[in-house]
Amino acid sequence: MTRVFSGVKPTGHLTLGNYLGAMRRWAAVDQHRADSLFCIVDLHALTVDHDPARVRRLSRQAATLLLASGLDPELCTVFVQSHVDEHTRLSYVLECVASDGEMRRMIQYREKAARERARGGSVRLSLLTYPVLMAADILAYGADEVPVGDDQAQHVELTRDLAVRFNQRYGHTFVVPRATRPAVGARVMNLQDPASKMGKSEDVGPGIVYLLDEPDVVRKKIMRAVTDSGRDVEYDPEGRPGVANLLEILAACTDGEPSELGGGYESYGDLKRDTAEAVVEALRPLRDRHREMCADPAFVEGVLRDGAERARAMARPTVDAACRAIGLLPAASEAEAVTESVAVAVVNMGR
Repeated sequence: MTRVFSGVKPTGHLTLGNYLGAMRRWAAVDQHRADSLFCIVDLHALTVDHDPARVRRLSRQAATLLLASGLDPELCTVFVQSHVDEHTRLSYVLECVASDGEMRRMIQYREKAARERARGGSVRLSLLTYPVLMAADILAYGADEVPVGDDQAQHVELTRDLAVRFNQRYGHTFVVPRATRPAVGARVMNLQDPASKMGKSEDVGPGIVYLLDEPDVVRKKIMRAVTDSGRDVEYDPEGRPGVANLLEILAACTDGEPSELGGGYESYGDLKRDTAEAVVEALRPLRDRHREMCADPAFVEGVLRDGAERARAMARPTVDAACRAIGLLPAASEAEAVTESVAVAVVNMGR
């Protein structure tokens, strides 16, 4: 069965972009067709200056929203990255395979490092190396597919390169994954700056629709969205990025095609009103389920506990194999387990 891995980083409140670009597909498609793991990658949130209490709060909120979006713990595995030690174990092993040049070529590192320096801050080493941790997140589980947006595609390519390099140097150990992208809504842009992604980490302005925004707040933000010069409503991502963004959002919420929807509007106002209502209705079930789950925090905690146990059991054999392959001496308990399995195999062969 195909295995899928993906995650969300608790560096900010989850947005409409997270939902339309990833979470909705995870719930509607991936968990039903594949052995799927969805992870709150809290270790990645430590790569920049942060408030520890806020990271914990956002991690719990992200887990609740993932479940509210329709992820079923009976069908998939939902867990927190830091609850499974195999991620950090494998990350160091892969750092011994990656190169400094590869890390410094990562687009997100260059952009985030430039912003950090512009603010007069120092750049943490973990910001440079976190793509290797992301590779470990994926490779530990033998994932075949990694659903990502365009901004993360480079990291999946790095993961593939590291897997191939490790397999060539030390023997076949890892599955080489591939990135997958939804056709519509993969990259929802900021409503006030259509050239920028609707991200959760850097901006708190009116251009971002958060999943827990009240309906009237959602409507206000979309009605104030930046459009373009001219009056024609047509899908032209290059020439009219503001209108194209609204059409893509509307298409993602209504299962339509952006290029076809544009012909049905004579004014930007009508497009904004329909987009706003479509977003409010798309988010209504998620908000209702989130409210119910917040009233039962023990349920979410139980899902994360059980998810970590399942994830650990899946990851440990691959990580142990990678440690042996690269030259590390097995721990006594691991060596005994290997010896026992070999002995059982010999006995079975003699029967």
